[in-house]
This record gives sequence, C-alpha cells and structure tokens, in this order.
Amino acid sequence: MWKILGKEALYLDIGPTAKERMTELAGEGEKADEFRALMKNSEVQFLLNGSNEYNTFYFKVPDEYTPEQIQLMADVALDIVKNSEAPMVEVEGVEQRFLIIFSNNKEPELLGIRKTPGMSSGALFKPIFEALDKPGRLNHDFE
Repeated sequence: MWKILGKEALYLDIGPTAKERMTELAGEGEKADEFRALMKNSEVQFLLNGSNEYNTFYFKVPDEYTPEQIQLMADVALDIVKNSEAPMVEVEGVEQRFLIIFSNNKEPELLGIRKTPGMSSGALFKPIFEALDKPGRLNHDFE
C-alpha cells in the first residue's frame, strides 16, 4: 500500500492525497494561509518513472501566479517535507525517492484534440524538411 505523508492512498489517488496532506501539514500563520490559497488553484499530476524509481508530484499553477508566489509554495513544501514525521512517499514500509515540481510552463500539444495551432508534427518539421531539400545547398562531402 502507498502512503503519502503518512496517509494511505490508492495509486490513482496519490496526487490528490499529496495536495490534501500538504495543505493539512502547512502549519499556521500568514505564509501557511497563503500557501493553502495558492494550492487551491493548482492542479497536481503524479508521475512514476520506472527507470530511476522517482515519484514526481507536478503542480501546475495558474499563469497569474508571480515568481514570488511560486517560490513561497516551494519553500513551504520544503518545510513540510523536512518537518514531517512520515516520509513523502512510502510503499510497503520502504521510503521512496521523489521530486516536487511547481511550474506554470505549458508544453505545446502536438497530438490529440487540444493540439496547439501550428504545432502539428507536419507543421513543426516542415521548415526543416524544406531546408534539407532546397536547391543550391552546398554539399560539404562532395569535392
């Protein structure tokens, strides 16, 4: 069974459980209250990398958040992890390696329903293909 900051969670609930536990363990005071308010508007994704066995908690924050607000979230999260009696991620009694990422970066979607206009695979690579096929290009291997 998985445990996130001491609370049992099913695999599909790991992300939401991490967000819930972090807001519970944020402490008291103005900084903790601001952290809770900022966390309320963030989305969390849990990713497990099987090759290096890292558990990644990826918090997507709204574009309106300032760098100072994102830094506050990171600082409070670090305090929570340092001061918690339970490990961030535990599986069957074994503490796991983890990463916590706060970011408002959005990658363009290349495939699917919500693909970013102009970023389909053909449009993205078209300038490269055209550059390789242009007449008059110098062939460095031909003497």
